[in-house]
Amino acid sequence: MRIAVPKETWPGELRTAMVPANAKRLVKLGFEISVESGLGLAAGFSDAAFEEVGATVVSDRAALFHQAEMILRVRKPELSEVAGLPSNAIHVSFLDPFNERELVEALAAQGVTSLSMEMIPRSTRAQKMDALSSQANLAGYVTVIEAAHLCPQAFPMMMTPSGTIRPARVFVIGAGVAGLQAIATAKRLGARVEAFDTRPVVAEQVRSLGAKFVEIDLGEVGQTEQGYAKALTPEQIALQREGQKKVVAESNVVITTAQLFGRPAPRIVTMDMIQQMQPGSVLVDMAVETGGNVEGSVLDQVVDINGVKIIGRGNLPSQVSRSASEMYSNNLVNLIEEFWDAESKQLQLAADDEIVQAAVVTRDGTLVNETIRNAYGE
Repeated sequence: MRIAVPKETWPGELRTAMVPANAKRLVKLGFEISVESGLGLAAGFSDAAFEEVGATVVSDRAALFHQAEMILRVRKPELSEVAGLPSNAIHVSFLDPFNERELVEALAAQGVTSLSMEMIPRSTRAQKMDALSSQANLAGYVTVIEAAHLCPQAFPMMMTPSGTIRPARVFVIGAGVAGLQAIATAKRLGARVEAFDTRPVVAEQVRSLGAKFVEIDLGEVGQTEQGYAKALTPEQIALQREGQKKVVAESNVVITTAQLFGRPAPRIVTMDMIQQMQPGSVLVDMAVETGGNVEGSVLDQVVDINGVKIIGRGNLPSQVSRSASEMYSNNLVNLIEEFWDAESKQLQLAADDEIVQAAVVTRDGTLVNETIRNAYGE
């Protein structure tokens, strides 16, 4: 099978879908790997490194697609590129299918089998393919590094000849994969960490990392089968804001990670809360790309409100592009190996397989994903 890996064209995207170590794994399995020239340069991988493991470096992007049976990339394709994809090819990437109906319909019309990495289920079998979690892990790490860079308060407690420096207070809102990594990173840097999540079930995980779990009674809450937090009612959101006010006001750093899969992020830090924070405090809005948790946050900007800095940087995993590329590439290769049939030399994407049902969006000229069909009202 011929696999093509194009260079990312999304503005500011530094990750790549293939690294030399995984290209070597696939070549040993009998795959023909073609990568676009310059594919991994931004993440620290040279063209020569790909050639050394048996991959072919191609400078003509159109030619790269022309012979491909499978296309791997990080970001969704440009709508204008779909017509150049081979019919019956398998396309694997983050696809954003809830918000990209025109693109999804174009992929179906082109006869492309598209697999969306956002839709990989959170199950034990699919864990090794779960790119959302692998990238969220790195995003949680990056948020703390970004906050520490802008925070005028040193994170660890220090005993100095001139006196004791108290540790910074960090408050993490949302204890999913990204939030737990943010908690762990802040603790490693020596901060005093508190955290809150609408799912009481994660309280023990927060405490196991050495952080204090903030108790706020919101009434009946829970999580979906995939482990995501359920949407709160307007009344519950008001209770959450009120319960967090004092903690936010006393914190040097607040990191918000609350996102709802396929829906806009909830607004949980409001302007009145920001105005109670001390000058020099830092807010990091990890959900800025999906609407934002923090009032006043702006995508890819640092906003200053009365001395409080609000970081709204998008695409956080790209800030550690080498590690992010290695992890994402591992997820893709694990997916390929899971469904690869050595005898037929094809990916066997059985329609009754739970991972296939969850992640394949278009196939045989139609939109086949039930979740996306429902989202489109079909």
